[in-house]
Amino acid sequence: MLKLYRDGAGKAAAFREAATLALLEDTGLPIPGVVAAGLYDGRWGVEMSRAARPAVAWDAPAIAALHIRIHQVRGKPLPALKSRLRRDIGNARQLDDALRSKLLSRLDTLAEGDALCHGDFHPGNIMGSAAAPVVVDWLDAATGPSEADACRSYLLFLHHAPALAEPYLDAYSTLAGRPRDTILAWLPIVAAARLAEGVHDEVARLLALAAG
Repeated sequence: MLKLYRDGAGKAAAFREAATLALLEDTGLPIPGVVAAGLYDGRWGVEMSRAARPAVAWDAPAIAALHIRIHQVRGKPLPALKSRLRRDIGNARQLDDALRSKLLSRLDTLAEGDALCHGDFHPGNIMGSAAAPVVVDWLDAATGPSEADACRSYLLFLHHAPALAEPYLDAYSTLAGRPRDTILAWLPIVAAARLAEGVHDEVARLLALAAG
């Protein structure tokens, strides 16, 4: 399986994701094995062990259980999630100064955490089958609060798979023993940070969520 990055933005990304996969090899998580990182027909990419596409749709409890399994890995030397969120909120041009300041102050009050966070966990990044899943796309992996990573997934579901959003949140809350409120406390933060990703069709919704 070969993952290729966009032209002009690929070399650092390719080596960063390859290094992350190598770092996580000893965790027992269902991730692809990294074979090589390099230049392939003029584009940077990562060569990984192959995984088949899923044959059936994933349900919310299975997604939540797999996400919790990732969060049980602790203490890996990866970038701090809160630092990334702080940077992205700073770069979100759609925020006015007052709201940005409010969100950054709120972020400072939230826990640092030491859980492995995937950063972009949704069904599109789960390959294989429910019995033998393989989680891909580890470019944004970080260390931080599991609640923030779960809230990021909830945010993605709200826009891209709304029927999964509440069932996922309920399942994660129940299985992880985390009250919904502790996860949703991150919603204005992760919504504001996502504005920096250039998702133009989500701007109105993200601004409303960021404003709380």
